[in-house]
Amino acid sequence: MNVLADIQQWIYGSVAGHLDAFASTGKLGAALAILPLGIVFGALHALTPGHSKLLLASYLIGSRLALLRGFAVSSVLAATHVMSSVLIAMFAVHLLARSFVGAGRAPVVEDLSRGLLVLIGLWFVMRAIRGRAHHPRQEGTAVGFVAGLIPCPLTLFVMVAALSRDIAAVGLAFAGSMFIGIALTLGAVAAFAILGRNLAVHVATRHGSSAARIARVLDGLGGLLLIAFGALELSR
Repeated sequence: MNVLADIQQWIYGSVAGHLDAFASTGKLGAALAILPLGIVFGALHALTPGHSKLLLASYLIGSRLALLRGFAVSSVLAATHVMSSVLIAMFAVHLLARSFVGAGRAPVVEDLSRGLLVLIGLWFVMRAIRGRAHHPRQEGTAVGFVAGLIPCPLTLFVMVAALSRDIAAVGLAFAGSMFIGIALTLGAVAAFAILGRNLAVHVATRHGSSAARIARVLDGLGGLLLIAFGALELSR
């Protein structure tokens, strides 16, 4: 955990330094040179706590989504995670001092997201108990959107820093590159969750368990995990 904290501090310092360099020179080349770093920073930053990786894995364990649709869910989560910070920075900067506790946090939005995830988890558990393991087509998109409502602190930091230096376009471009990096990390989480689930289902069916029973168990397990993680975050 200390290593991740050190990486995060290094990322914040590096981003601020590059923004200062571009603001002072105004050269397009300087802006383009820092965009690839956004992908690296986004991928590394997504490894730190607060990016709904466990929530994403919990949902995918209980779902029947194939790998490509799992990537779609993780991409929706990453896009919402980044875009919520961009919108807050651009339209609600004057509320930062009143509504935010700590850099890059929006308590009301975070609590809303976690509360909705607890409700989704309860729905999954009830569905498993009733024996209906059908997953609506847009369910994954909804879960990804709700889980991603927690703003990305690095994106918010970059956007506020860019706006304060009057280089909003660079901030937006950098946020876009960070989305790619975050999506890559969350996509890897999705892949491991789905492949692990498929392996568990394969082993269970080989030992005589029915696919329907396994689906109900995984649905209930995913719901319980969503409830547990959401409730834990709400209690903090």
